[in-house]
Amino acid sequence: MARVLIIEDNERLAGLIADGLGAQGHVCDAVHTLAAAEDALAGTLFDGIVLDLGLPDGDGVDWMRAQHGPRPPILVLTARDALEDRIRGLDAGADDYLPKPFAMSELAARLRALLRRPGGRQDAVLALGNLAFDPASQRVTVAGTALELTRREAALIELLLRRAGQVVRRAVIENSLYTFDEAVTPNAVEATISRLRRKLEEAGAALELHTIRGVGYMARARGA
Repeated sequence: MARVLIIEDNERLAGLIADGLGAQGHVCDAVHTLAAAEDALAGTLFDGIVLDLGLPDGDGVDWMRAQHGPRPPILVLTARDALEDRIRGLDAGADDYLPKPFAMSELAARLRALLRRPGGRQDAVLALGNLAFDPASQRVTVAGTALELTRREAALIELLLRRAGQVVRRAVIENSLYTFDEAVTPNAVEATISRLRRKLEEAGAALELHTIRGVGYMARARGA
């Protein structure tokens, strides 16, 4: 699970990309201008960016060249498919370049590859106790047996596994599981934790989800 910013002026296409990556377990926010992208990046920590180049308020190549300091990996998704365009985009700072039209499966695979690079978040497999989580397939197993989770439950267990033994604040969980457009009810995180905890207990998972009252939640191996 990763938080992805989609910068695409075609709202319908942006929605299709968000839906496709969302089905892979990612949390996606879509903006349609570079100005909106700047605002989003200033207030939220993203793991990756899918960037169109021809935007209403500027060119994505120029925008990449103007970026300074640490930033998420950028996957350019554009109709500019000439060799010189690809070279220009990569030299400007793109980490990958995919011409339109494209297959959603390839876009998802390329994004996974970017997130697996050093400094990225998508390790091969996450494990704690007898539970294993594969970020690429979003598959969860307990002692080798598959455990059926919803997309949001899988995203939550991934977040907690990546910080096993550490307290993950409630605000961090909300920010990771919900997009800008989704309303978050006061007990939404608690309800998801409760459902996930029940499923883990029923499956015999050798890990526990601890509630740190007023702060957040922590995953650790049972008995640790």
